[in-house]
Amino acid sequence: MIPVKLGYSLLHPNSFDEGTFSFGVRIMASGALTAFEPRKTPIQTRSAVTVEAIWEATIQVLLNHGAEPLTTTRVAERAGVSVGTLYQYYPNKQSLLFAVVGNHLDRVAARVEAACESACHKPLAEMIKEMVEAFVDAKMERRDISVALYRVSAGVGGPALIKKAAQRMRKAVEATLATAPDVQSPPGKSVIDTMLAAMAGVIRSLLEAEPSPDAVLKSKEQLVLLCQSYMAAATR
Repeated sequence: MIPVKLGYSLLHPNSFDEGTFSFGVRIMASGALTAFEPRKTPIQTRSAVTVEAIWEATIQVLLNHGAEPLTTTRVAERAGVSVGTLYQYYPNKQSLLFAVVGNHLDRVAARVEAACESACHKPLAEMIKEMVEAFVDAKMERRDISVALYRVSAGVGGPALIKKAAQRMRKAVEATLATAPDVQSPPGKSVIDTMLAAMAGVIRSLLEAEPSPDAVLKSKEQLVLLCQSYMAAATR
């Protein structure tokens, strides 16, 4: 199947599929993703700190050496832990990258959710501005990390993780828009999905273009205006 540029499936044109948009591949079946799941989830503070160190080391190795030379041994050395400790959580390189990509996307979704919560009951235009700016800032403040993770995501379950994050953002946006005092007709999910697809498209272009800080700022302002205008028309 050939993906549509704005992130829609040809088979399901009303369904937002950011995984297809970002990578040009279909979402893996849930059963296939089990190979990427960690062996255990950290519960104690000490374990959580160890896992955070492993994630950060993975990003640093990825940035400095690329995906191909990245090995669990090299990551363990960078994190200051034994390979055995790393294997307690991640059985292989793919599982490790799956966790790092998931953590990155969770942080992006959390930023948008926080912006949505802060924007509740504000005028529509202000709501959209805060949502869009939070999304762009979360993706572009460390563009190098975003680019590096996008490049490896397709082979480690990334599309499914992106879809999960998009669903979180959709839910938060939908709940916030329902509180806007100047919205006459609350938007349906397809309206919100279209806005999220536009946001994802602009971010992808920015990540690929290596823009200057001024160019990022200008693109963010234009994206805010685009989403404000679209949502104002869609909620009349």
